[in-house]
Amino acid sequence: MAEIKEACGVLGIYDLDGGNVAKSIYYGLMSLQHRGQESCGMAVSDTKGERENVRFHKDQGLVNEVLKNENISRMEGDIGIGHVRYSTTGASVAENAQPLVLSYVKGTLALAHNGNLINTPELKWELVQNGAIFHTTTDSEVIAFHIARERVHTQSVEEAVFRTAQKIKGAYGLVVMSPRKLIGVRDPYGIKPLCLGKRDDTYVLASESCALTAMGAEFVRDIAPGEIMTITRDGIKSDMRLAVQKPAHCVFEYIYFARLDSTIDNVRVYDARIRGGRALARSYPVEADLVTGVPESGVPAAKGYSEESGIPFGFAFYKNSYIGRTFIKPTQEERESGVQLKLSVLESAVKGKRIVLVDDSIVRGTTIANLIHMLKEAGALEVHVRICSPPFLYPCYFGTDVPSNEQLIAVGASEEEIRKQIGADSLGYMKLESLEEMAGGLSLCKACFDGKYPMEILD
Repeated sequence: MAEIKEACGVLGIYDLDGGNVAKSIYYGLMSLQHRGQESCGMAVSDTKGERENVRFHKDQGLVNEVLKNENISRMEGDIGIGHVRYSTTGASVAENAQPLVLSYVKGTLALAHNGNLINTPELKWELVQNGAIFHTTTDSEVIAFHIARERVHTQSVEEAVFRTAQKIKGAYGLVVMSPRKLIGVRDPYGIKPLCLGKRDDTYVLASESCALTAMGAEFVRDIAPGEIMTITRDGIKSDMRLAVQKPAHCVFEYIYFARLDSTIDNVRVYDARIRGGRALARSYPVEADLVTGVPESGVPAAKGYSEESGIPFGFAFYKNSYIGRTFIKPTQEERESGVQLKLSVLESAVKGKRIVLVDDSIVRGTTIANLIHMLKEAGALEVHVRICSPPFLYPCYFGTDVPSNEQLIAVGASEEEIRKQIGADSLGYMKLESLEEMAGGLSLCKACFDGKYPMEILD
């Protein structure tokens, strides 16, 4: 139950047989809802039409609140994109919901973006210098305006996308829709995920493979780091000019962000979390009676800890699924009351027992402290906390909305001081060297833990 905001989720679909794609986008976005619960939307076009006619609908709210039947029924077309959002740049307002739809001198494009740029100010300045009247607040708008500008000087939209991607620095998974093309772009380091699926003659691009399953599509492959994939009626073309030698996949996809049934870069998320729990058990053994996880992302790691340690696994909490995530509460008091509304302790499961409590991370420490207190109030004799990530020590510039340093409990405090502050009987964090093992040997971005960023961070 981390207190960090997640990445967004993007989706694109092109039915080469001309079928309507709006309902498929809806199902795909529902399966990506965990990546963004602030706003959502879709844009759809008909490639067979003589005129460009992009229909779109977006607003603040969950997918089933925004994309209702009356909205979906009006959006007929064989190509479309969708988005679910958390705001890491730009205000949390309806105007910043995606997809972005932009009309310009050579036509119309729609864009959905997951990630964060680190050179947005210089990109804005370049647009201003070239005469743009520019009042945008988000990275996504900056990307869209640069693509439109480059399109005026290029022979194809994919070349305009390439020229824009050469300029932007940071983490991104993009889907771009032009009147007759669907384009997917993954940042050169592969920090943000993006994959390709297929259902008959329909191609799908999505942040996670769980969206493909929901749409009845089969997973084909991950979009490679630095790849620009263009899908047209003539087939698929791949451009690898952006690729770098060593990728740096976001470790938090495997710790927390991704859905349990997804596969990202050939690593099953469920298997990764089991391995993480096993690594914790080897690093921090303890005598206990029950291993339990904080729902939802802590549960598979707890199962792994149990398997490695031989301590029985069980459930200690009942989760109320109708309460939103605690990190979106603006004050500490609201976060604490949100935890109590969301989770209740199963007293008969914990009374008189020594508990190993496994969670994905500790950010401010308020949530885990509250849970420890609840377990002991219910009769737990001891609570030993095991965390499936190292301590947060550095900011993330790539779309994981980690709080400022003064709010991070691990900054300036030892593990023993943190243990006392949260009220645990013992505390163990995942070791840095165990992260690659957890993620199946992938090359990872771990900058929020070790300060080693995969690219130069601009001032």
